[in-house]
Amino acid sequence: MEAEKSPPTFDAIPLSPDVRAAVDALGYVEPTPVQIAVFEPVAAGKSVVVQARTGTGKTAAFGMPLVDRVVARGVHKPQALVLVPTRELALQVTREVEAIGKTRGTRFACIYGGASMQKQIDALSAGAQIVVGTPGRVLDHIRRGTFDTSHVKAFVLDEADEMLSMGFAKELNAIADSLPKERQGLFFSATLPPDILRMAENKLRDPELITLSGDAIGALEVNHFVYVVPSGDKRGALARVIEVEDPESAIIFCNTKQETELTAEALQSRGYDAAWLNGDLEQSERERIMQKTREGKLRFLVATDVAARGIDISHLTHVINFDMPDSPEQYVHRTGRTGRAGRTGTALSMIGPKDVGNLYLLRLTYKIKPIEKQLPSATEMKTREEADIVGMFADAYAERAVHPDDAALTRRLLTHPAAESIVAGLLRDHLGARKEDPKTVAAEARRAKNPRPVATPERPDRAKPLTQTMPAQPPASTTPPTRREKKKNEDQRGSPDPRLATAQPARWKPPVEADDDVPILPGYTEEADEPEPLTLKKQQEKASPPKTEKEEARPEPEEPGFSRIFLNIGRRDGARAQDLQQVLTDVAGIARHDTGRIRVRDRVTFVSVRDADLTKAIAALGGRVIGGRTVVAEPAKARTKEL
Repeated sequence: MEAEKSPPTFDAIPLSPDVRAAVDALGYVEPTPVQIAVFEPVAAGKSVVVQARTGTGKTAAFGMPLVDRVVARGVHKPQALVLVPTRELALQVTREVEAIGKTRGTRFACIYGGASMQKQIDALSAGAQIVVGTPGRVLDHIRRGTFDTSHVKAFVLDEADEMLSMGFAKELNAIADSLPKERQGLFFSATLPPDILRMAENKLRDPELITLSGDAIGALEVNHFVYVVPSGDKRGALARVIEVEDPESAIIFCNTKQETELTAEALQSRGYDAAWLNGDLEQSERERIMQKTREGKLRFLVATDVAARGIDISHLTHVINFDMPDSPEQYVHRTGRTGRAGRTGTALSMIGPKDVGNLYLLRLTYKIKPIEKQLPSATEMKTREEADIVGMFADAYAERAVHPDDAALTRRLLTHPAAESIVAGLLRDHLGARKEDPKTVAAEARRAKNPRPVATPERPDRAKPLTQTMPAQPPASTTPPTRREKKKNEDQRGSPDPRLATAQPARWKPPVEADDDVPILPGYTEEADEPEPLTLKKQQEKASPPKTEKEEARPEPEEPGFSRIFLNIGRRDGARAQDLQQVLTDVAGIARHDTGRIRVRDRVTFVSVRDADLTKAIAALGGRVIGGRTVVAEPAKARTKEL
């Protein structure tokens, strides 16, 4: 029998002694497959497109060659630019790569929206050699002239598919065009939709494709189940599922911000430690909730896709889709957050009749076939109650020493023909003495359990990024404000979500201290040149569904009070007016009579809505995947001609 091969060590990667010392100090023992596959091509100056799931060591995979081979020590100018989708991920990447470059004295700048612009300018002018940032703020610095890109030799996109799904295509293209032509690119993505391949073809020279463990592959290693919820109280059904499944820790995904709050409050009312995470939370509150989650002090995190982007929590046992995502790509991104590092992961989805199509598309696209389960029955709920009481006894006597005589008597009792009646009587005598219902007490004890603590000590050699600002002191309360409290605060200080209020300005202006989780470039114009997709399925090329009489007869809303939205998808992508109207109605709450004409052309689409509904219509339409393309929704300029 052939001897098993021993796992590779970092001797397999030709690191310089000082960088190897930094890697050893971080406690890294074995390089991951992505780290081995990426180092030599990048060190040789090649461009790469890497498909690898989150949590496989991607940060070190590009951090090591950047520090070891790309950055010249004596040049105190930005030589590598790393773009990530969110500020949390920017801080996380900066910490890890900064630790790798500590022995070399590599200088860093972390730039993202919502932080002091002046501190970031100071970090850039102080000779930062590697810049990590979010697209909006990076482009802002480039246009201000505070970020000199003339020496950039490497351009990294981390979570590239996430950035495109967030609508940052124009920003990414603008940033790439501002960089020197003679530079290499490193695109890391969990999935490889056509948008990523198209950008790689347009912005990189002869990129090498490295396919490892995408989230789709990782999702295959997770146990997938769906619960059919025909109608009625969906949150009540979720509570029953959680009662029976009893997850140790989970992220629960909802499609709307309001639903995250309602769902978290429903779980809290049942005794679970749950918190919601969406765009309405202030940064300090968001940081506090994320810290509790990482430390294992929060059992359930209820979040939207946008709010959860960039979150890397390695100890999750479950991902629960309270709302089924709109695309297979979103599903694999969500479920790829569990089952990491050899752990067993479980994905649960609550589906209704309208989700059957998305479930079928998931099976066709990624060969994921969730097992259908019925909602817990009364018998299963009773079994859970009994298990809770048994668990309560087990916890109570776990640390108590057992006398040998008592153990011997127990064994003899269990062999007696009337053992069941005797034990039942003893239990009734014991439980009957309690004032509280033992079932309630036992259930509350189980619900109050939080995940086991995860040992993630802050390494002393992981210094904070140069521009990191400390979050505000968390409030005494450990629970996010309720919807009523939030509404009261909104009445006092206005809308709490500056991103929606400032999204898609008519003309680009550098935001001073604004967040940058949404695109900042202006709308589509007739001069814009939409790139041709790399490949399109034949059925998509032939697809040109006829318009209904009602759609054709709908007048063009030229009267005041209406605004038009540009979408980068058309007939050839399978876009249909009735489907877009359905999204506006179901997601944005915009009735059909409040929508103007939806005009679907061959390559683009224009949607007219009332001025007051413009922001929420853009939020509802943007980020969806239609015909393999990520939808970008933005205001159409008045001079735009319909193609």
